[in-house]
Amino acid sequence: MKLAKFRHSLLARYLLLIFAALMFIPIAFPTFTVIWYSFEKDNETATINGEGLEKLWHQEARGLNNASAEEIKKRFSLMKNRYPESTMFWVDHLGDLQTSLPERSDIPSNWSATYTVEFMKKSYGGDPFTTVAFIGEDQNNGFIVFQIPRDELDSSVDSLMSRYYYLFYAGLLVLFALFIFISWLLFYRMRKRLLRLGKTMDQQEADGIPKQIAVSKMDEIGQLEQSFNNMIDKLEESRDRQQEEESLRRQLIANLSHDLRTPLTTLRGHLYTLQKESLSKQGQDSLQLIDHKITYLGQLIDNLLSYTLLTTGKYPNKPEAISIFRAVRITVASWYPTFEKGGFHMDIELPEKEDIIWELDASWLERVLDNIFQNVVRHAKAGGYIGIKGKRTKQGFELDIIDHGPGFTKESENKGAGIGMAIISLMLKEMNLQWEMETDEEGTIIHISGKGERG
Repeated sequence: MKLAKFRHSLLARYLLLIFAALMFIPIAFPTFTVIWYSFEKDNETATINGEGLEKLWHQEARGLNNASAEEIKKRFSLMKNRYPESTMFWVDHLGDLQTSLPERSDIPSNWSATYTVEFMKKSYGGDPFTTVAFIGEDQNNGFIVFQIPRDELDSSVDSLMSRYYYLFYAGLLVLFALFIFISWLLFYRMRKRLLRLGKTMDQQEADGIPKQIAVSKMDEIGQLEQSFNNMIDKLEESRDRQQEEESLRRQLIANLSHDLRTPLTTLRGHLYTLQKESLSKQGQDSLQLIDHKITYLGQLIDNLLSYTLLTTGKYPNKPEAISIFRAVRITVASWYPTFEKGGFHMDIELPEKEDIIWELDASWLERVLDNIFQNVVRHAKAGGYIGIKGKRTKQGFELDIIDHGPGFTKESENKGAGIGMAIISLMLKEMNLQWEMETDEEGTIIHISGKGERG
């Protein structure tokens, strides 16, 4: 199992490539030498070594026993075709030159014994290579002489290199080019697969999870692709589980919000009855505290239900063209008694002549402002100040709501879980309005802005 995995791995391919590179010269050089030697051996115009040529010439001489002059000339022509650089001649038993191929002026027409011995002495080991054989192995038939330049006899590797060096280098170049191509092909495919994996990781679906990738080979990259697919499976399982848990949570909040309204209504009814009874001042204070907590709990339940509806897309939203600052003034007016009762100094600066038209649901804007004003009353009462300032801008409008409370970073007995701020954020985002909040121990500024048209 491990051997099979290693055989298909990138490491095995890399080692094979390195081995091929190491064996390139030791294998290529002998291979080309053998090929060229075989080519030389099969070629009729090929040269052979001196010993072989001498044996061949003696065989030819034995075959010419009792041959006519025409037969000897014909055989000389065949040998001349095979060895174009050679010279052959025949001297009969009387020492007369009978045939010379090609015709040579430096050969005497009559050979004396002295000249023959001198010729043999000068030719031995000299250049050209010379071999002499008696026709039919009989001195009475005369002798034939074969001469050829010694460089034609050299059939060694050096001769092959000198003759066909361009083929050798061409072959090496072809093998080297093949090695480079195989190396490039290997790493190109590796790079292509890695780029495909990276591209798949970057291309996310609507749910934010990429698609799985097809695994073509189970090498190291294939194992990485398989691990990526396994991760996608786990992410999808986690997403489905999270969606299921989120659905259960929202359903639970909705059910709790609905179920808690009935006992709160009952408590408020009994509280109203008790307020008619004759109680001490301490009792009246307790009733007032209970009424305050019931009101806070009702607002909290309402926020929980609203948040659940917003996150599930079930909160009614009917956008229409409204005047932004006019809608703000209406909401502020409804909160005026509460601010006055809480001892707030109100600083309101809203444009009256020029307003901004915006496509949104007026009830959503009112809900956002209600949540902001509730936070001001609950957390910033000690500051005794609320500022509501709006203005037109080149891009649209800006609305600032300012208080001088201790800020959201400071702990408070009335500090909740932040659901109200979450509702503000969700609603403003759905209405295409931008918002940011600056808060410290000297107060809080909520900045709301958007783009619109002049009303």
